[in-house]
Amino acid sequence: MKYFLVVFLLAVCLSVEAQSPCFEGKPHPMPAPSKEALRKMEQQLDTALVALQKNPEGLEELIWAGRRTAYLGRYEEAIGYFTKAITLYPNEAAPYRHRGHRWITLRCLDNAIADLSKAVVLTKGKKDVVEEDGMPNEKNIPTSTLQSNSWYHLGLAYYLKKDYPKAVKAFAACLTVSNNPDMYIATANWYYISLRRNKEHKKAASFLKKLDLTAELIENEDYQRILTLYKNNIVVEDPITFLKNEAGLAAASYGYGLGVYLLLSGEKIKAKQVFDHIRQLPQWAAFGFIAAEAED
Repeated sequence: MKYFLVVFLLAVCLSVEAQSPCFEGKPHPMPAPSKEALRKMEQQLDTALVALQKNPEGLEELIWAGRRTAYLGRYEEAIGYFTKAITLYPNEAAPYRHRGHRWITLRCLDNAIADLSKAVVLTKGKKDVVEEDGMPNEKNIPTSTLQSNSWYHLGLAYYLKKDYPKAVKAFAACLTVSNNPDMYIATANWYYISLRRNKEHKKAASFLKKLDLTAELIENEDYQRILTLYKNNIVVEDPITFLKNEAGLAAASYGYGLGVYLLLSGEKIKAKQVFDHIRQLPQWAAFGFIAAEAED
């Protein structure tokens, strides 16, 4: 088994080197989970690699090996698994969707757009499928699908490039396939701020007015809270104090939402304080962190 893993990881590394060098050689901080969480993630990766050893060319096995590797912060290695899956299954959307996600993590946005655009084309006209969570929520209920995740991440990649017209279109498409309340609210957040930043103010106001923020959510309460800021025109005197109780991913996701809220309210100095604060957090791979970086 050890020999197999060495050979396979060598192939993975070679396939990564063939990719765009947009992040090559640049350092990035690794996740710092608790010892217990780290042990569990390593065990899950070991299980995924054993399954891959038994079926080295299996689509699901390659995707799960990539996903489990990425959770440990080995993003370029994970991309190698997805690349091999794409080579073997060029007409399957899933490996493009997952590789596109990790291109975003590595700030390789053109690569992400290419992969995610391919994913949405490959899913067109097909029955959507629920995506099993690699890191399940507290109720162990998946909240997204292959199609919604493909559109969502494509919209995010466009947003991060400040291509707001295309971000609006991608998030609008995502809303049509976001049948779960959690996914819908998450998408609604990015759609609304994309509309605002694209200066479609009337359309944004109409959307916000009709938006129901009373649904009980499992995992996307941060986005619900962000949209509530706009709904209720909350006044934020001291944004850093406002964020003092936020921790983990919420510090980046809700924090970024607050920063954009302040920015769109004309509070540029306060918004910059928030973006600067987020960039000091240990949430390097979080979308809120990446988006705060893009505000420079």
